[in-house]
Amino acid sequence: MTLAVTFSEKLIKSAISQDVTDIHFLPSSHRTDIFFRIHGKRKLFKDVPFRQYQQILSFYKFTSGMDIGEVRKPQNGTIPYTSGRGQAYSLRLSTLPVKDSESLAIRILPQTETPSLDHLCLFPFQLAKLKNMIAARAGIILFTGPTGSGKTTTLYALLQSLLDRFSPQVITLEDPIEKELNQVIQVQVNEKAGLSYQTGLKAVLRHDPDILMLGEIRDEKTARIAVQAAYTGHLVLSTLHAIDAYGTIKRLLDMEINRSDLQQVLLGVCALQLIPIYLPGANVGRAAVLELLDKKRLSESISGYNPYLSPSFPTFSRLRRKAYAYGFADKKVIHPDF
Repeated sequence: MTLAVTFSEKLIKSAISQDVTDIHFLPSSHRTDIFFRIHGKRKLFKDVPFRQYQQILSFYKFTSGMDIGEVRKPQNGTIPYTSGRGQAYSLRLSTLPVKDSESLAIRILPQTETPSLDHLCLFPFQLAKLKNMIAARAGIILFTGPTGSGKTTTLYALLQSLLDRFSPQVITLEDPIEKELNQVIQVQVNEKAGLSYQTGLKAVLRHDPDILMLGEIRDEKTARIAVQAAYTGHLVLSTLHAIDAYGTIKRLLDMEINRSDLQQVLLGVCALQLIPIYLPGANVGRAAVLELLDKKRLSESISGYNPYLSPSFPTFSRLRRKAYAYGFADKKVIHPDF
């Protein structure tokens, strides 16, 4: 176990130094490949003998509170981690059963100060639209995008912006809680204990919130409660899995939320995509470009008009071209492989 502890410490230190967001362990019969996800791209870090991986896996399962003896079911857990410089992180672990072993994934979640909205968006005009959306006191704002696209980070930044402007009662319902926030009541979903999104939302609404942040709208029941919360005077911020901004409207309709309700409570839809940027004198980083539906364009989309038919709608493709034209990114961003 000592070797596993030493290996884990070196692994996490190396990952943090390279701005890794996820670590993937892919076991085979003789060895296990370890991959780092850096700026959205997955790269092979190293491989270890299969027997060593079994020791590492047991260490991580034990430390994160998983059942070491359970190998047939998926499990998840968390480990708090503090770097040598005193920076706090939360390691979110997930296992999946595979042939003769288990696969392990680790997400690295910084627990440092939430970045400001000003540092998240590449284009100022999109940031201004986002700020206008959150000026409302009631309604729903939805964020969509693939895993690692910045949805949760953006939600936290929005909450911090609202807290900085006034003192609302903010309650979040998350699975899992990714980062601890000051002056916010954060509730952890626990399906085993009977605290689902549905039951949690009902309890939260009795706690006099001004703003609700739901980690994810997963199904029809959650969507209906979110709509109900917006109707009763709450600002609801959440995420929903959809391919793009217009696809979010289709998902809500598929969940049997009628168009009339959407016209009444939906304030905006924000689809996010992170692109690599290259600024003079700075390291390569990533910034968000947004497909935004609000006001008239949102109303038209709810009514069935496809915004992508309009040449003036800022699609991801057009925004990437704009980033290249402005010198924020190289030509690869026009035909990305990220």
